[in-house]
Amino acid sequence: MVRRIVLATGNRGKAREFAALLGSDWEICLQSELGVKPVAETGDSFAANALIKARHAAAATGLPALADDSGLEVDALDGAPGVLSARYAGEAAGDADNLRLLLARMAAVPAGRRTARFRCVLAYVRGAEDPAPLLVEGSWEGRIATSARGAAGFGYDPVFEDGASGLTAAELPAERKNALSHRGRALRALREQLRERGEGRPAPA
Repeated sequence: MVRRIVLATGNRGKAREFAALLGSDWEICLQSELGVKPVAETGDSFAANALIKARHAAAATGLPALADDSGLEVDALDGAPGVLSARYAGEAAGDADNLRLLLARMAAVPAGRRTARFRCVLAYVRGAEDPAPLLVEGSWEGRIATSARGAAGFGYDPVFEDGASGLTAAELPAERKNALSHRGRALRALREQLRERGEGRPAPA
């Protein structure tokens, strides 16, 4: 049985990743396609913001909802941009603005101190008042490149180098990125928890 779920975002890049990782037993609808406006992300952690977004989308649509809050944590910047990743250069900033600011602040940081990670927390609710939401986390270790590389992906992907391959997230093929990424790890953990609750198929190996 195909399950319909609202994804608490208008970001089509994220939607493609979620669809690929969740599989054909889920029908994903973007909240923006259902006329749902974004809610203010007032939480002080990825988990708090993910839950705020999931409950808001579920309340507005009456559907089960899935939300992620994710971002980049750079060790040399004391964990910034963190929960402010999407608006690092300001509330109206786009990806290019955020990348420019990050690279400028990292310009003098030597190679050995450019470590960073992507972190993702997913929140799944069966309804707006779900008393037992699922919260799962995934992370992806790497480092900040000295310049943007690659044409795929979105957000900070062009400047985040995978720790093992040395390729940026924007240079990796989609299938490989999904296997490595913070979002992929979190989604696989979510699928396993959904399976244990009888709400989904087993996660792929």
